[in-house]
Amino acid sequence: MQRFVDDVLAVSKESVKTITYETLNNIVRLVNGVSALLLTILPGKATILEGMHGWELRPTFSGPRLPRWMEHGVSSFNQFVHNLSVDSDASSSSEYSSGEEDVNENSCPSPLSQSSRISRASSFSRHERHGMGWMSRTFSLILFPVKLFLALLARLFFFPFYRKVRASPSERQKPSSSTPLKRVQTLKDYVFQRTTDRRRGVIEDLHLAMEIFIEAIFDIVHKAAHCLLSPAEVSKMLYGWIFSHNMVNHDNHVVSESSVTTATLGESDPALSESKTSFHHSLNTDARTCQDVITELGYPYEAINVITDDGYILLLERIPRRDARKAVYLQHGILDSSLGWVSNGVVGSPAFAAYDQGFDVFLGNFRGLVSREHVNKSISSRQYWQYSINEHGTQDIPAMINKIHEVKTSELKLSQPDVEEESNDDQPYKLCAICHSLGGAAMLMYLITSQVEEKPHRLSRLILLSPAGFHGDSNLAFALVEHSLLALAPILAPFVPAFYIPTRFFRLLLNKLARDFINYPAVGGLVQTLMSYFVGGDSSNWVGVLGLPHYNMNDMPGVSFRVALHLAQMKRSGKFKMFDYGSASANKEAYGSSEPLDLGEHYGLINIPVDLVAGRKDKVIRPSMVRKHYRIMKEAGVEVSYSEFEYAHLDFTFSHREEVLAYVLSRLLLVVPSQKHQPSPKAMKLKRKGQASSSWWRKP
Repeated sequence: MQRFVDDVLAVSKESVKTITYETLNNIVRLVNGVSALLLTILPGKATILEGMHGWELRPTFSGPRLPRWMEHGVSSFNQFVHNLSVDSDASSSSEYSSGEEDVNENSCPSPLSQSSRISRASSFSRHERHGMGWMSRTFSLILFPVKLFLALLARLFFFPFYRKVRASPSERQKPSSSTPLKRVQTLKDYVFQRTTDRRRGVIEDLHLAMEIFIEAIFDIVHKAAHCLLSPAEVSKMLYGWIFSHNMVNHDNHVVSESSVTTATLGESDPALSESKTSFHHSLNTDARTCQDVITELGYPYEAINVITDDGYILLLERIPRRDARKAVYLQHGILDSSLGWVSNGVVGSPAFAAYDQGFDVFLGNFRGLVSREHVNKSISSRQYWQYSINEHGTQDIPAMINKIHEVKTSELKLSQPDVEEESNDDQPYKLCAICHSLGGAAMLMYLITSQVEEKPHRLSRLILLSPAGFHGDSNLAFALVEHSLLALAPILAPFVPAFYIPTRFFRLLLNKLARDFINYPAVGGLVQTLMSYFVGGDSSNWVGVLGLPHYNMNDMPGVSFRVALHLAQMKRSGKFKMFDYGSASANKEAYGSSEPLDLGEHYGLINIPVDLVAGRKDKVIRPSMVRKHYRIMKEAGVEVSYSEFEYAHLDFTFSHREEVLAYVLSRLLLVVPSQKHQPSPKAMKLKRKGQASSSWWRKP
């Protein structure tokens, strides 16, 4: 009777699993099919999807593939149990395959590969599985009895020996003689990591959650049926458990009285301690930091905390060459972080390329994280987000560049004793800056305000990749956002301090949905197309960017309401101006005039070479707006160059583009003359005009 009930429960459990899996798969197929249908009728999708690497421009109605842990016809739980028993027996072969996986990992250093080393080595790629076809499945069914027979033999011969080792206390106390135990522990870690150390999407999580739930329900039903059908066996089990529990308590009491000292496994073995903590993956999301990416690829790393004058704590990251007399400072744009400069791995990242050319590399990070890093630990959300682009250019960048100067000067004095204290116009190192998008606008603001205040900017060259500042020529969507922000600013400002995802759950959901958008091409293509429509048809890989580690559940960058309002003001006026505080008196107190400072009118103060780079496919900051920077700088007598590439807005940082990388490096390697640059009479007039007010960056 007991066997009959077990069989019925087993069949019922697998039936329920099959029904739920097929229901979910059919829903996913329906969503993917509807997305494919919508994608086929949307105009301009071919141009928009060009930025997505490997994208199939002819979406079909075929359903998505099953998740990797379901492609062999078994559930993930059964696969987990099967691997735990079989792989533990075949220890030597597993260790050999683990070594191969290490080689594979080193051969693919890009931080964008989210799959773990073990999951890649333990299963074929999708193209390989597709090529094997039905023949591989047939051979697998034929060889299944052989595999089962070998597994049973291994269990019979290996597990008794394993129990014997565990039963010997003396063997447990000797690390040198516990090779089988250590091997089994390593193999359990191997299986656990293969099962969990891979970023999963929402669909995969639903599969796994349903499976765990079904297993738990049927386990309860099975135990209840066992208790009803075998009361004698249950009574015997309870009797043995009660008495064994009492004996254990007695033994523990004796041990405590004798004061025997014990050691915990892993306390003295750093390898075991490291392996114990390496399994902390927040719900299978990729939460690596810029430090993780840099150190994983074998480069040195240093983190420097920088505090601005208004109390914001910034993270200045570094790939150090302490004895280098040339340094480069890279500044990201809106909704980005320093991770963008290293996201393409060793080959395609500007930060690594500059370091390999002998530069001391500094990676700046603007204020504006959900974690709200500030000296005032109790600062409110409203207070923290009260900043505009003004603060990026007059607080953040000056604080980081001054820290770079302090660090470089002290290090060069120690490593090169012949270096003496030099004047501000002839510092012992050359500092170049590479900025993208909003970072370019903030850097220009920093450069001009430093000249007006007669403070050294310490820069030798400026490379601006699709810089913000002028936004008069933009698409209809941006125009609607501009009118909405300017009209609703008095109403929204008190209630919406910033645009960001406030809770960890929704940040986690976004991180996992980004994986689903990649796993299911039609859905990802639809999201990519809709996002591109919002930015005017820009073909940047917006879906791929959402999957980067700095968009994780723990923290992510946000946009201050004032930053968005500042951009809207620039678009409305058609000028590159500082923030308008909304009244003549407030602007008078901040700038000395009733109107905000027009930075474009002060381009004549720029006394270093500037290289402007635009993308022909860039619909966020169009080439016409970058050419406007170039035209005004040229008229003001600035040493400026202009180049265009066939890129979209995010291709300058997130895509592997060799042309722009080679161009940027060629500009970095140019030698800047050390003689002091004499500004033109027009520049001197502009400086005196800017110095008319003594209350420069004071807020109302």
